[in-house]
Amino acid sequence: MSLLDRLRAQIGQTGPITVAEYMTRCLHDPRDGYYATRPALGPEGDFVTAPLVSQMFGELIGLWLVETWTQAGRPAPFRLVEIGPGDGTLMADLLRAARLAPDFLAAADLWLVEVSEPLVARQARTLAAAPPTPRWASRLEAVPGGAPLLLVANELLDCLPVHQFVRTADGWAERMVGLDAAGALAFGLKALAPSPRRGPVAVAQPPPVTDAPEDAAPGSVWEQSPAQTAFAAELGHRIARDGGVALLIDYGRDAPGFGDTLQAVRGHAKQDPLAAPGQADLTAWADFPAVLAAAREAGAQAGPLLTQGAFLQRLGIAQRAAALAAARPDRADTLARQLDRLVEPAQMGALFKVGCVHAPGPPPPAFEEA
Repeated sequence: MSLLDRLRAQIGQTGPITVAEYMTRCLHDPRDGYYATRPALGPEGDFVTAPLVSQMFGELIGLWLVETWTQAGRPAPFRLVEIGPGDGTLMADLLRAARLAPDFLAAADLWLVEVSEPLVARQARTLAAAPPTPRWASRLEAVPGGAPLLLVANELLDCLPVHQFVRTADGWAERMVGLDAAGALAFGLKALAPSPRRGPVAVAQPPPVTDAPEDAAPGSVWEQSPAQTAFAAELGHRIARDGGVALLIDYGRDAPGFGDTLQAVRGHAKQDPLAAPGQADLTAWADFPAVLAAAREAGAQAGPLLTQGAFLQRLGIAQRAAALAAARPDRADTLARQLDRLVEPAQMGALFKVGCVHAPGPPPPAFEEA
């Protein structure tokens, strides 16, 4: 029985499910979830991430980590961690750049946090010859503590499930995934609180919607991700306790706002999120204001939030591209296109943001207040 059939049967028996539960099932169902069975990265797959656009991305992050480690006093050992490592390209490029600092590599205890067995296999092949030897964990808490953490997460937050709420004439309602009259998956609403005019329309309880303006216009969509903020709180607590830095790169918001950002991508094209559960990558925007606030509340420091374009420019990506083009004139046009893809506002440069969570003290390079 396919995931679609199993979802329809479940909803038919027990009622609609939240968008957050739907995302989790589509991405991580052990039999048919996208990441459990068929993650497809790269030009021939479903989507391309920044490390697959250009080696410059990972190389600059590697050099940034070396400089950050040096600024922190060159701790040894430290946990070098990537969460959601994709096919391993980012870590491979990062480690290659870090060869310029052999002491950094000697001090690094390398961990990859990954829940997808197919991706673990790809990461192992990619990093087979790369010192230090990686180890794998399925969650951050399984990575040993007791040493500073240098962590990178590129396009992780967008995979964490979100709840969606819609403002109606009677207040906030949660968007649910149910069945239409023909038995197909369909979006619907579940009221969250008694209506002031018509009486209770669902179980009377305080709305779980937080921080949303009460004067929102009818039809406004508000997204919240307890999963994103729980991850950030765990990360902030870990860094406050053990020291270190976490670099969070994703597409998302730099300020609270309305909007339906749930999307499914398959073969580099958007499709209906309900059309083929488990067969497309399903994401929603990272809520950086909430994520960084949760990390601060856990005892870490965070900010300022940068665009990906600004971050890479501060690391010298234009100079790196020029040096590569001088060494390989035949690739100059390709390098120029890669540079534009990563930093131009109309491409990845503005939509993608870079957040930094760090231990109390001076901010890491590139995150000094302007």
